[in-house]
Amino acid sequence: MATGSPLTTHVLDTASGTPAVNLKISLFRKDKLGQWTDLFNGKTNSDGRLPGLLTQDTFTMGLYKVTFDTGTYFLEKGVNGFYPYVDVVFEIKDPHQHYHVPLLLSPYGYSTYRGS
Repeated sequence: MATGSPLTTHVLDTASGTPAVNLKISLFRKDKLGQWTDLFNGKTNSDGRLPGLLTQDTFTMGLYKVTFDTGTYFLEKGVNGFYPYVDVVFEIKDPHQHYHVPLLLSPYGYSTYRGS
């Protein structure tokens, strides 16, 4: 397996046609009691990416949630947005694979998918 995080994300602001820079992202995993455990917090870089989300040793099967703080992102750009945040919840069944969870974002809509 390649080095680096087994889970990656990339946020593109489709309204401006640029990477979403300085967008706060939080990563959670659901524990055995059904509570979300905070794993990582950070902000996207100049390319709209957030490297180092997890190491292979900490990546296990289970439910994960990525929260994108879209409200603050658009507020700081002086743009009215409709969604204060975007939660993307997904299930990892094979932690030996690489998972890419991109977000295509505009003030009034978003899209996500499992990338490569």
